[in-house]
Amino acid sequence: MSNSSPSRRVAIVGAGPGGLAAAMLLAREGVPVTVFEREPAVGGRTRTIQAPGGYRFDIGPTFFLYPRILKDIFEACGERLEDHVELRRLDPQYHLVFEGGGEIRATNDLARLEQEIARIAPDDARNVRRFLADNREKLEAFRPVLEQAFSSPADLVSPAMLAALPKLRPFSSVDGDLRRYFADPRVRLAFSFQTKYLGMSPFQCPSLFTILSFLEYEHGVYHPIGGCGAVSEAMAKVARRMGVDIRVNTPVDRIVYEKGEAVGLEAAGERFAAGSVVVNGDFGHAMRRLVPEAMRPRWKNRKLDGAKLSCSTFMLYLGIEGGVGDLAHHTILLARDYERNIREITEGVLSEEPSIYVQHAGASDPSLAPEGHTSLYVLVPVPNLRCNIDWAREAPRYRRLALERLKVLGLDDIESRIRFERMVTPRGWQDEFAVFEGATFNLAHNLTQMLYFRPHNRFGRNVYLVGGGTHPGSGLPVIFEGARITTRLLLEDRQRRRTRHDEPARTPEPVTEAAL
Repeated sequence: MSNSSPSRRVAIVGAGPGGLAAAMLLAREGVPVTVFEREPAVGGRTRTIQAPGGYRFDIGPTFFLYPRILKDIFEACGERLEDHVELRRLDPQYHLVFEGGGEIRATNDLARLEQEIARIAPDDARNVRRFLADNREKLEAFRPVLEQAFSSPADLVSPAMLAALPKLRPFSSVDGDLRRYFADPRVRLAFSFQTKYLGMSPFQCPSLFTILSFLEYEHGVYHPIGGCGAVSEAMAKVARRMGVDIRVNTPVDRIVYEKGEAVGLEAAGERFAAGSVVVNGDFGHAMRRLVPEAMRPRWKNRKLDGAKLSCSTFMLYLGIEGGVGDLAHHTILLARDYERNIREITEGVLSEEPSIYVQHAGASDPSLAPEGHTSLYVLVPVPNLRCNIDWAREAPRYRRLALERLKVLGLDDIESRIRFERMVTPRGWQDEFAVFEGATFNLAHNLTQMLYFRPHNRFGRNVYLVGGGTHPGSGLPVIFEGARITTRLLLEDRQRRRTRHDEPARTPEPVTEAAL
């Protein structure tokens, strides 16, 4: 690889899921690829950390949806995902606990799901199949849009976009759209809390994203044995086998430009020449650090400062001596006044009665804690750093509040049994994990920051983006689809340049399209 022409090399900044997927797909085409990762391990926030005492925790994502796209990427590289990672389908998928009364053990067994819903809202249970059928059609209509690049305003009126529009109800929110099916607000929450995967409110998030819950109920929720980091490690293993040079502990200082185009980067004080640079990092943070403002005319600092961002999260990673009873693998406590809780997050107020999410992966995977112990992952959605909350002062109080909220789930004696603890606040997300303004789910997915209006996959001359900050958006399946879009654009651009210089052009083999 070191002997290859610098103009042929691709430098990838960041070994998160999008960067690793792009590396695999580019290596498949014979392109020399070097990945630069500032951390000592691959995966970005999709990695699993080993803590003292033998506890293991996923840092960010804690489950896997719709593995079909990643399976397709592995197959394109001559591998089978299931030979590298065991994905265990969860049933029930998660346990929803409504603080105001009622619960749903969500499952993709349709008859059982209807029975669960009927226990709290018999009339709504009769509309579950209609909701799934309508969203099956919606996803089918919108899939070509998620697979196409948005490089010019004309793409907003592409045949795929025009065909999808009648299904999208673009000016309705997720909650508003769900009112066509479900009268009980608790049932609507069972099909809308998933907007939190985007860091958004179901009362504001565009109705397109009802497809998130549909994906769960139609295709299942999976746990990678060993944690979500096992997926990142498997991707890196395959990439290295294909010749990709992955350099950990190597932060990138800046992208190098000459005459308005990227010609490489500087990392660890050394210059690395490359014909193309792919940036897989948090968008707001990476742009300010790596790309001169003059090289991003559509995303200058002033626009970044005004961009709508997702919420943040307050995190506790707890190593517990002993067990936690019959706590489910995934449990979501939905606050008594959920709408108020969401409004407070949006308005920059720390809620005193927040919703919380708890992962007890040991319910399905004993490898994540020593025998007789439990690893708990506790997430509380909170405002991002634009709200000027003093986390140095608030963190201890909010830790106590989070532990109190666990008592609603029957976990009354947790604190005395804590043997390992790590806390990450929005300030920690920014300072430790390079997350712009601590917005853990990247740019918000409102209508003015989607499709053409989101940062483009082809971001400049010889610069490309992968990850949640570019089209199609956040979430692992969508990030993998974005990596396919980005690599396709990069290869097409290279082919055009070769053609202009009368070089023999290799036609990239098509990657099998997986339905999103």
